[in-house]
Amino acid sequence: MRWEVEDRYGNHIYMTSERWQHALEKRPWLAGFLDEALTTMRRGRRQQDPLNSRKYKYYWPCSALLPEYNHLIVVVLFGQRGENGATVPNNYVTNVWAAYLYNQR
Repeated sequence: MRWEVEDRYGNHIYMTSERWQHALEKRPWLAGFLDEALTTMRRGRRQQDPLNSRKYKYYWPCSALLPEYNHLIVVVLFGQRGENGATVPNNYVTNVWAAYLYNQR
């Protein structure tokens, strides 16, 4: 199973059930937050990883996570290396977690 969304920048992203289960293995308390993770990809702001230009973190506020956390974070990798070394379009989720961002409420 997989879920597909379009982010606010027009990019198509997918998350497989395997990646969602991976996130839940490490963070079982996220079990009820699948819809919020999909919303994070659809509507969240994103930040490019400084060491990997193909990796972005999407952030979205989630008050249901309070008091420990206030944002969901979804990591998306844009493209993968093809056989000839060129980047092939394949926008997929690698991980999901939550954090408390102090300058964001």
